[in-house]
Amino acid sequence: MSLTVHTEQRGDVVVVSVAGELDMATAPQLQDQITDLLDKGRSRLVFDLAEVSFCDSTGLSVFVRAKNSCDEAGGVVRLAAPQRGVLRILEVSGLVEVLHTYPTVDEAVAGDPTPASS
Repeated sequence: MSLTVHTEQRGDVVVVSVAGELDMATAPQLQDQITDLLDKGRSRLVFDLAEVSFCDSTGLSVFVRAKNSCDEAGGVVRLAAPQRGVLRILEVSGLVEVLHTYPTVDEAVAGDPTPASS
């Protein structure tokens, strides 16, 4: 399965909607999009994961690198609306809190303090 990535500006936050399988074959596509956003000075990112059906360690590493880069730039990375399987991977890996995961895109954009795992 392929990966599709779309971006939408919401105030000072860029919502990056990801759909498909995020794995070794498709992660570079998302990484390129993130690099492009960072090069344009966009460092407040919300990743909408509602349509991500699978995410492996390669996909997780893309999010960790994005968080590190955004932190350095004074920004933030938040994950939103992961499907049950993807949320479970985030929980097991311990990244659900590190990557600030929210049940909805709106809550992630607003920075609502309620994580998806509550």
